[in-house]
Amino acid sequence: MLYAIISEDIDNSLEKRTVARPAHIERLQELQNQGRLVLAGPHPAIDSENPGSAGFTGSLIIAEFDSLLDAQKWASIDPYIKAGVYAKTTVKPFKKVFPQ
Repeated sequence: MLYAIISEDIDNSLEKRTVARPAHIERLQELQNQGRLVLAGPHPAIDSENPGSAGFTGSLIIAEFDSLLDAQKWASIDPYIKAGVYAKTTVKPFKKVFPQ
């Protein structure tokens, strides 16, 4: 089943994000290589694909896991959590309707 992992950053998270990003991307690449990643990306703090020093306010990952518990476990060890980037992470079941 698909799950949405919705994370909210702490204020002024850009420096911590930058340091932890390679390890975060590596985990996402593993999901992609396994064919389980639907999409992933950050929420820019301003209306721009490249927010520069404004940074980001959080992230969204939609991926396939065997259960909600498995998705929660995977999310709980994200490098951004370990680095103190995320203030909060929510994991919810997700039903893809479009595109078909």
